[in-house]
Amino acid sequence: MKYTVKNTALSALTGNVIVAVFEEGKLSPSAQALDQVTNGALGQLIASGDIKGKQGEVVTLRNINEHLTRVFVVGCGKQGELSVRQYKQLIKNTIQAVKATNATQVHNFLTEVQISERDLYWNVRFAVESIEESLYQFDQFKSKKSDQHSALQEIVFVVEPAQQAEKAVQQGQAVALGVRLAKDVANCPPNVCNPAYLAEQAKKLAEKSPHFKVSVLGEKEMTELGMNAYLAVSQGSQNEAQLSIIEYRNHPNPQAKPIVLVGKGLTFDAGGISLKPADSMDEMKYDMGGAASVYGVMNALAELQLPLNVIGVLAGCENLPDGNAYRPGDILTTMSGLTVEVLNTDAEGRLVLCDTLTYVERFEPELVIDVATLTGACVVALGQHNSGLMSPNDRLAEQLLNAAQQSADKAWRLPLSEEYQEQLKSPFADLANIGGRWGGAITAGEFLSNFTKNYTWAHLDIAGTAWLQGANKGATGRPVNLLTQFLIERVG
Repeated sequence: MKYTVKNTALSALTGNVIVAVFEEGKLSPSAQALDQVTNGALGQLIASGDIKGKQGEVVTLRNINEHLTRVFVVGCGKQGELSVRQYKQLIKNTIQAVKATNATQVHNFLTEVQISERDLYWNVRFAVESIEESLYQFDQFKSKKSDQHSALQEIVFVVEPAQQAEKAVQQGQAVALGVRLAKDVANCPPNVCNPAYLAEQAKKLAEKSPHFKVSVLGEKEMTELGMNAYLAVSQGSQNEAQLSIIEYRNHPNPQAKPIVLVGKGLTFDAGGISLKPADSMDEMKYDMGGAASVYGVMNALAELQLPLNVIGVLAGCENLPDGNAYRPGDILTTMSGLTVEVLNTDAEGRLVLCDTLTYVERFEPELVIDVATLTGACVVALGQHNSGLMSPNDRLAEQLLNAAQQSADKAWRLPLSEEYQEQLKSPFADLANIGGRWGGAITAGEFLSNFTKNYTWAHLDIAGTAWLQGANKGATGRPVNLLTQFLIERVG
């Protein structure tokens, strides 16, 4: 989709326009202008009850005068009460209505609608992100592709000042691209998207920008490094584990410490010998949602060209039952030297991550954020609306929560404290890999904290937010929006 910005009075426009109306017959500024150029036609339709202004209502008016081919009148509910979530849904509803016509270009005035605690920048950026989300399709593996043909080619934001809106368009498109690519990778079936496939996607990033350098560690290199916990998880699979390191270097100071993003990349998780139930096991292809989101963020960075040093790490692996699979009762020596007693082979993500979090110490990072579909307990605690955030560093936690609030990619902070470490005690090793039934999302975070003592660290558990179930089954691309916003805010 092409997005442009202009500042032109509605009375001077031709073609197709989108305007907002509210309940009780209240008109937005653009709707008032439309009413004037149509000699009160809009007001008459409101008075007759043909247009009610109810939230989500989209009425298409044709040939309302000699200049305007179509007017899409969008109901926004009660004036001043629109939330970000409601605004995004309005945008999606409107685009569906526009796509149902032969309109090739449309002038959008919805960005003048007031959203609580938001300015023009966010109105435009949320519009771009919502439009791109509404256009997303994943039909690569269908013999008959979805019939999504639409004449619509360009959306014009009619706003003032243009500079702020142009910035919002550019950043919104970058975020939307990252989300789309994260979805594509996560939605890919596990017989195609294995650790080697993840590594190939990472390597392609080096072709997008000279700021990227990509390297991949295989099991031979991991063995030499002593990444025994990571390798244990991979033992039951014929597909080799691969750790992809994507280095983005664009800071004015080449010696500036990098921000490191680590993504759990279990391209399929059957649970190992602690086998998962068959019901919905197909969704375990989404257990690489963390790696997919880190990959998406790195693609967004390629578009934004932010003056930062950022390293994205995709921890690719499979967890399958096999005669060679690791077992409950095994004791593993991690790369850090700490030993772990395996009580459940389905608590594998933390074993992959603990060695990866030790590995990234070599980059002397400014901070590290790991992203993982780590625990069902986080879904029980927060549902599918908020990602779980844990960090011993209040400043980093507050920055991530602010980015979550700004981007509307919600997160909620869960506690970390030494009491939860008590649940990870083992009579035979330094740690157990699970801490029992209670506080499962937190004990998983506490487990990881043992391997992050040498840098500032935060953990995002996205088990509830990385994909949707049911009729709308599919990857969400979260938390690409949150993490990209966090990086944008680092620039200031």
